[in-house]
Amino acid sequence: FGDSPLPAGMNAAVRAVVRVGIYTGAKVYFVHEGYQGLVDGGDNIKEATWESVSMMLQLGGTVIGSARCQDFRTREGRLKAARNLVKRGITNLCVIAGRGGVAPHLRHPLFFFLGGITAEEAKKSSYLNIVGMVGSIDNDFCGTDMTIGTDSALHRIMEIVDAITTTAQSHQRTFVLEVMGRHCGYLALITSLACGADWVFIPESPPEDDWEDHLCRRLTETRLGGSRLNIIIVAEGAIDKHGKPITSDDIKNLVVKRLGYDTRVTILGHVQRGGTPSAFDRVLGSRMGVEAVMALLEATPETPACVVSLSGNQAVRLPLMECVQVTKDVTTAMNEKRFDDALKLRGRSFQNNWNVYKLLAHIRPPSTKSGYTLAVLNVGAPAAGMNAAVRSTVRIGLIHGHRMLAVHDGFEGLAFGKVGEEMGGGKGVNRKRGCTGEGGARGKGAAPKPAAPRDGAPLAALLGGTPILMPDLHEGRRLDGAGWLQA
Repeated sequence: FGDSPLPAGMNAAVRAVVRVGIYTGAKVYFVHEGYQGLVDGGDNIKEATWESVSMMLQLGGTVIGSARCQDFRTREGRLKAARNLVKRGITNLCVIAGRGGVAPHLRHPLFFFLGGITAEEAKKSSYLNIVGMVGSIDNDFCGTDMTIGTDSALHRIMEIVDAITTTAQSHQRTFVLEVMGRHCGYLALITSLACGADWVFIPESPPEDDWEDHLCRRLTETRLGGSRLNIIIVAEGAIDKHGKPITSDDIKNLVVKRLGYDTRVTILGHVQRGGTPSAFDRVLGSRMGVEAVMALLEATPETPACVVSLSGNQAVRLPLMECVQVTKDVTTAMNEKRFDDALKLRGRSFQNNWNVYKLLAHIRPPSTKSGYTLAVLNVGAPAAGMNAAVRSTVRIGLIHGHRMLAVHDGFEGLAFGKVGEEMGGGKGVNRKRGCTGEGGARGKGAAPKPAAPRDGAPLAALLGGTPILMPDLHEGRRLDGAGWLQA
């Protein structure tokens, strides 16, 4: 492990590396306490066994430890580390660390300057292959869709946000939540998208100069629309257009002074790193660990260091230094206040999430209507996440000027005319703001019973949940002036 704090999911990667390495006939070693253990050697470097990685998938952090290491930043320290590797015949190194810890500080030429080794040892260890895996809750490494530990951190944050929401609703409070993200706003952005936050501050896209007025206007609109709470998410590295930090206390003081709202600040801190890893991170770490071993076994002395990344749900190998350079380019762009370039360098997924959040959070239905009426209904057994889909559908429909209706009890409700009130205007929109954190489906999703369709049904129907009956509805989707055409 490198010298950065390790998030949940890293033990899954360790377990995969050890077991796949042993399975392929390789001798696998643990390096305890990160780069410091590599420099100190001795008992810090121990051979791993199949049983030594049992019962560790569910554990957070890392069982073999990690530590800051100033010695490894010096040439002398790296020579000590290289000598310790040569003495044990280690020619392949798997480094699991954050964005700053996976760079290949150990270079091939170092072995020519080592002292205290035999000619045979030098011959067996004339080169070193390096493969990296990135573990960072910030998801701040360019080249991978997701870093190990990010999903677990998001689960932890969402649990806290949902708990705080109940308090905020009861007391009509405004909560300012600060999440980690000194250089990357991924956690803040995804949290805001998942909980329907009123506002989010991320370092890649600072607010405009009049953000104070805009924020207060937004909070006032949601309160007037019937909401009993306001949620503001802040990345710890949030800044304005001029590079000045925007802190949680700054935002709290603004809301209290301008609006007089009862406002609280919650800084989540290192609780985001702890706890058990999510299923996604356990699988991600395992898949990356397998790919890392395969990359090492297939490497030659001429193979450049690579990093195992996730791309389109596939574990892939990318040139390490190219990914490191793009990651540095993001920081450079932000330092030079080229924020549009920073957003692009973060990748298409980051940009899409940012655009979706802005679209759903800052809704302003047009004064002119489109003339279309859309109904939203759920089909089949309800599943977690359906309410988020309903909320997005309603808000996008309103943005386009459509009239939005809710059909209760699925197709049965559609057949018997259980069409709810129009989901428009301020209060109608805000009734949906808190539903993203609820499981199931508010509109229910009953299976259909035999019944004749009624006249006056909505002009369009959007289905959520199991789409097994979609073809039947599609067959009779046209209107002939009297009602639905029958298939």
